[in-house]
Amino acid sequence: MSHAQHTAGSRPSGQTSVVLVLGLAAMVVSMMQTLVVPILSIIQNDLDATTANVSWVTTATLLSAAVFTPLLGRFGDQHGKKPTLIGVLLVMIAGSVLAATTTSLTWLIVGRVMQGAATAIFPLALSVLREEIRPEKLHGAMALVSGTLAFGSGLALVGAGLLTQGDDPDYHRVFWLAVVLAVVALIGVIFVVPASRSKTGGRTDWLGALTLALLLVLLLLPISQGHEWGWTSGRTLGSFAGAVVMAGVWVLTESRVREPMVDMKMFTHRPVLFTNLAGLLLGFAMFAQFIGVSYLVQMPEDVAGYGFGASVLGASVVYLLPTTLVSLVGAQFGGVLVRRIGARVTLAVGAAFGVLGFAWLTLAHDTSASVIGAGMVVGLAISFGYASMPALIVASVPAHQTGIANGINSISRSVGSAIASAMITTLLASKTIELPAGMPSLPQESQFTLSFAIAGAAFLLVVAVAIGGLRAAHAPRASAVTKVAESDAESKAPERAAV
Repeated sequence: MSHAQHTAGSRPSGQTSVVLVLGLAAMVVSMMQTLVVPILSIIQNDLDATTANVSWVTTATLLSAAVFTPLLGRFGDQHGKKPTLIGVLLVMIAGSVLAATTTSLTWLIVGRVMQGAATAIFPLALSVLREEIRPEKLHGAMALVSGTLAFGSGLALVGAGLLTQGDDPDYHRVFWLAVVLAVVALIGVIFVVPASRSKTGGRTDWLGALTLALLLVLLLLPISQGHEWGWTSGRTLGSFAGAVVMAGVWVLTESRVREPMVDMKMFTHRPVLFTNLAGLLLGFAMFAQFIGVSYLVQMPEDVAGYGFGASVLGASVVYLLPTTLVSLVGAQFGGVLVRRIGARVTLAVGAAFGVLGFAWLTLAHDTSASVIGAGMVVGLAISFGYASMPALIVASVPAHQTGIANGINSISRSVGSAIASAMITTLLASKTIELPAGMPSLPQESQFTLSFAIAGAAFLLVVAVAIGGLRAAHAPRASAVTKVAESDAESKAPERAAV
């Protein structure tokens, strides 16, 4: 019997509980991203804020996630995943309580910054899975945890819609929902997730973290605020120029530091680089579907000539929830496909479904059945993408870089989502229907058609990345993932024997 087999057989039998708890924690991560989308107008009215100021409620979380995810992913690899998970959840709970109790926009934004740290939970969860789950079960476990990301996004929309129904909606209830779910996840992590068996130790690369944080802030800030600032304004162009400069500073810093937060060789390794590119495109397409469908179905047909006049809750439950449910279920099939045909081919197949789904939306979005059906096809594409990307990352980096590598991949998806939000918002505002004075402007239907076509093109690029960028020689199949996991298990066998 090999070391790996012996180790796998001697592990605790509660692996299913570990996967479920980490799935719940990952679900909380995705909820923080979309939780406030249906209630922004309520927050704006209650706090008497401008549209530009209230947009920081979403921007703050995006920037916080970009800053803390790589830092905490690396910190977990160095000092232990479980204590890092617990610390992140405590910060998120504190931020949620602050958001649920404050009536100040400033403190609400501070709370959202604290909630943004929760994004680091996902790469930490994948690191735990790599360490704790038997090799033959690893693909399915990663697929399940990844699938909860899309499900959490839909659940947040539904929950926010339900909790703010009525004549006197209170947005604070939405944040109390976040508190309850985060506390449940924290209890599960404390009692179910085992302590890390391996820690790399070493120094924390604060200079690398700072330069990467500045790079991401300078990149994401104009992307998320460009519509308000103006795409040719000095602030927008200056921020993009600053991002280019900071990119060079960050690369120079990481190449000179003895223990860099991000190993440049790992970062530019072909499978990792192209998987991150696929993550950016997938994040773009997923958010484009979410925003595009949400706005489309709420258009008043009697005024705009298209749309279905759905409420926020109706848009979430009727039109978007089926997509998230398919994503959750489809992730399990994605895990099977990763094991059977390899992560690279699974990514290509999923992206092909995405092209089909958005082609359907582009050509036929005039009936509810068509919008829901196309959304479900896109949901299947998203689930296959989420199932394959962690497998590609895990197969391409050593165990001690799992957290930071998946953290960077999470950031790539966040950047893609931010670009989609900015692009779709700008497209919808660029051509509007002529309406009587005093009525709010509504986008022309052609702008939705163009938005869906661009999202389909993003999925087409994912197909090209999977087939051409992730060449078979550079994209380990499922067997390679298993070998890596078995190698990790063998290296940990002496540690477990000593315990």
